[in-house]
Amino acid sequence: MMFDGKVALVTGGSRGIGAATCRALGREHAFVYVNYHGHEEAANAVLASIREAGGDGAVVCASVSDPQQVEQMFQTIRRESGKLDLLVNNAGVIRDVYLGMMEMEHWTEVIDTNLTGLYLCSKTATRMMMGKKSGRIVNVSSISGLRGTAGQCNYSAAKAGIIAFTKSLAWELSPYGIRVNSVVPGAIETDMFNAIPPKSRREIVAQCPLQRAGKPEEVAEVILFLLSDAASYVQGHALVVDGGLTH
Repeated sequence: MMFDGKVALVTGGSRGIGAATCRALGREHAFVYVNYHGHEEAANAVLASIREAGGDGAVVCASVSDPQQVEQMFQTIRRESGKLDLLVNNAGVIRDVYLGMMEMEHWTEVIDTNLTGLYLCSKTATRMMMGKKSGRIVNVSSISGLRGTAGQCNYSAAKAGIIAFTKSLAWELSPYGIRVNSVVPGAIETDMFNAIPPKSRREIVAQCPLQRAGKPEEVAEVILFLLSDAASYVQGHALVVDGGLTH
């Protein structure tokens, strides 16, 4: 199995791309920590599906934007597993509104969850990985961070920041044998995408050369590739998974 004996943490692992990634890692026999905040039932369902497929893991509740909760989450991982080999920073929120009407809380919630959460989890994880000079990190960005989207100044700024953060961290951690990359999904069939009005969803899909939205599992397989030894020479890369939409 690809990740037999490895310990993984997936933030925002209860739904969408995060849930698909948890299941894929479990299938390959990683011990998967399914992080959630506010969707306990869904997180437990993901863990159950991992175990049904012959894998194992645990659920951990934490808001990635809260330093204390993040520290408690990593303390749990240290106490129970003693190490962390794989980190997928996936947790994210959207609060779409045009900038002229954007309240401060719309800005801070998105930046705190999508970008500060990335900082908090990556900082603690790298300290666990550097000592053994081994580890893999994949950060989930978005094509909104590449091309921008009306009504998403907050989200686009955070997702663009993830790509730049990934490139910088890759330089820092290369001497320690730790690889850091990002995936950049396009229109994927998640709760976020399905919350878009149907007419707008159809317009987005019409712009895509493949003429369909992607599935969370298709992004999860790319994440698995970046975490695996098959991507041993891929470092600091932003791998776009969008069916050709940005092409």
